[in-house]
Amino acid sequence: MTNKVAIILPTYNEKKNIAQLVPQIINIFRDHQIAGSLIIVDDNSPDGTAVEVTRLANKYPGKISLLKRSQKMGLGSAYLAGFEQALATQADYILEMDADLSHSPADIPKLLAAAHDNNLVLGSRYVSGGQISNWSLLRKIISRGGTLYAKTILGLPIHDLTSGFKCFSAKVLKKLDLSSIKSDGYSFQIELTYRTHQAGFEIKEVPITFTDRQVGQSKFSKQIFGEAILMVWRLRFGKKLR
Repeated sequence: MTNKVAIILPTYNEKKNIAQLVPQIINIFRDHQIAGSLIIVDDNSPDGTAVEVTRLANKYPGKISLLKRSQKMGLGSAYLAGFEQALATQADYILEMDADLSHSPADIPKLLAAAHDNNLVLGSRYVSGGQISNWSLLRKIISRGGTLYAKTILGLPIHDLTSGFKCFSAKVLKKLDLSSIKSDGYSFQIELTYRTHQAGFEIKEVPITFTDRQVGQSKFSKQIFGEAILMVWRLRFGKKLR
């Protein structure tokens, strides 16, 4: 039986990027015979992202679902809403992916292949073969330093803790208490990987090429960075999942 795959794309002002990204993903589904669909969670983007998603949904019937939220509620809650819908549709594998073209659809088959023998697969910039394109030196230092900080405090054998390109086996998301996750941004990615590790699931990193966005504004902020710094200590001294 063919495994069902759901890819979740949170969006806020990504109209131009989503218009390019969705056809690329649909082509990957076709070329690799993946029984895939997209769940796009839009936080009431003022640039008309939801209108563009609706156009694409009409162009690719049965391949795209739009969750349109009434306000900007954040990356973490967008993914949680997407997880809920993906599990309701009986997806076997659920992927997280950025909507700004920083993650290449060409890497999707690689993550899915690794997911057959692992419960969580991370698209990693910091393992052998991984790369970053078009980032400033400062952003590279912040990203690498943030991962080193978090992995040291949490004792995780992971090279890229803030990666937003992930593939989960559905059983992972069914086991985790997703309702207790309140973090957002980078800290959401760290927390989800940490909880998966604490629950005893197998995690594998595969190399990807990360390309900085060409269109639109980055969602990175001092608030998101600060939240991640504090959150790792909360996780470190919190109770392990049972």
